[in-house]
Amino acid sequence: MTTQSLIDKLWSFCDTLRDDGVSYGDYVEQLTYLLFLKMADEYSQKGSVILLPEDCTWESFKDKNGITLKVHYEHVLNTLGADENTLLGQIFTKAQNRIQDPAKLLRLWKLMDAQAWTTTEGDVKGDIYEGLLQKNAEDVKSGAGQYFTSRPLIRAIVECISPKPKKTIADPACGTGGFLLGAHEYLQTLPLKNGQNEFLRDKTFFGWEIVPNTARLCRMNLVLHGIGDLEAIPPISLNDSLLSKPTQEFDYVLSNPPFGKKSTAKLSTDSDEDLENMVYRRDDFLATTNNKQLNFLQHIYAMLKKPGGQAAVVIPDNVLFESGAGEKIRQHLLDTCNLHTILRLPQGIFYANGVKANVLFFEAGPPDSTEQTKEIWIYDYRTNIKHSLKTNQMKFNHLQDFVQCYNPANPSKRKETWSLENPGGRWKKFSRKEIFAREKLNLDISWVKDESFAQYDKSRSSKEISEEIMLSLQQALDGFKRFSLELNRY
Repeated sequence: MTTQSLIDKLWSFCDTLRDDGVSYGDYVEQLTYLLFLKMADEYSQKGSVILLPEDCTWESFKDKNGITLKVHYEHVLNTLGADENTLLGQIFTKAQNRIQDPAKLLRLWKLMDAQAWTTTEGDVKGDIYEGLLQKNAEDVKSGAGQYFTSRPLIRAIVECISPKPKKTIADPACGTGGFLLGAHEYLQTLPLKNGQNEFLRDKTFFGWEIVPNTARLCRMNLVLHGIGDLEAIPPISLNDSLLSKPTQEFDYVLSNPPFGKKSTAKLSTDSDEDLENMVYRRDDFLATTNNKQLNFLQHIYAMLKKPGGQAAVVIPDNVLFESGAGEKIRQHLLDTCNLHTILRLPQGIFYANGVKANVLFFEAGPPDSTEQTKEIWIYDYRTNIKHSLKTNQMKFNHLQDFVQCYNPANPSKRKETWSLENPGGRWKKFSRKEIFAREKLNLDISWVKDESFAQYDKSRSSKEISEEIMLSLQQALDGFKRFSLELNRY
């Protein structure tokens, strides 16, 4: 079976199950379970034994059909997921059968049985799985889009960071593993030698994910792309990474932390008020706040090797201008790190509607350093830019000008595209003095003339205008609530 025909078969069968109420997310989960069992069987035939109970192997499914097959499948899921602390438990924790029609379960099993997965190139089977994850993200009802970052954006970020071999890479909110896979794909293009391939496979990547099903998908996604294997599942921790200090520092941290406030994790020392307001009380945090993105920014700084650790973090606009804790954290970042680049992103590239976000690029200075940031380069890829997930998706070529301006090979040789003669240039430098002259260290900076104002009444519907006004009001209200809570604590 060719790669494309296998992809087509998987897609078509997914659509068949959708008719029975099985979501894309449920389908990918079932594929994950069967893929693991099938690949474990193939490894055992090559002499590399993955210990499975005898009645839970791939062979144990043969000659079963009807209700017998369904009961056996559920027995396998329950047995392998019984111990959450084992290798098997990481994949099968709280696993459930979502395919209630035994005939369709048998059809899926036969489809998986006909393919030799361990002999398929990692990028092929990984692309198949990644495609299913993207389809799941596009399913508005599932809400899975919050775990899926635009792959063209990830590629641009990774090319700017240009990670080096034999360095560690982490994501404290890894979702289905997009940033880790983007870095892996980039590193595979380099001439690796002297143990660098082994380090890339087994020791490079680390992630944290708070949602069990998403962590499961991430682990299998990484394995299918050649990171780790079934005997050494990649180190994706199932917990809220904000709850405690990092136990290790990393060379690179790449992340798109969740924009929401909710967490299911709980510290034994948490008060009911802390849980309600999502406050993380850590002695290594400069400021205590219920703004989750500001907490992630503090946590990512703590994760970086000092000096020299590099980070690229997707954050919403409010992190750039929020007062109180936000101003303190921004100043700390400007003093202890070289916050050298900000990429302003357009709306319409995330599955959450109306999100206005940016990418912060920074490098940690020595411990207790000051005035590390001398200047900030800002690329405005927002003003007069329109993208949507359906009709005008953002592609990598849209960000190539930013990558060229960033100049990964030699950042010290950057050149502004903005000038008095070209006021529409999207690449502009701001000195430390200019930044600190801004009220409350507001880093939400734009200088490109917004053409929509010239044709405001002609080009925009009343619905679009109303939605934008409501979004702005909601953001302002959220900021006021956070400010009020901080005042009440004092």
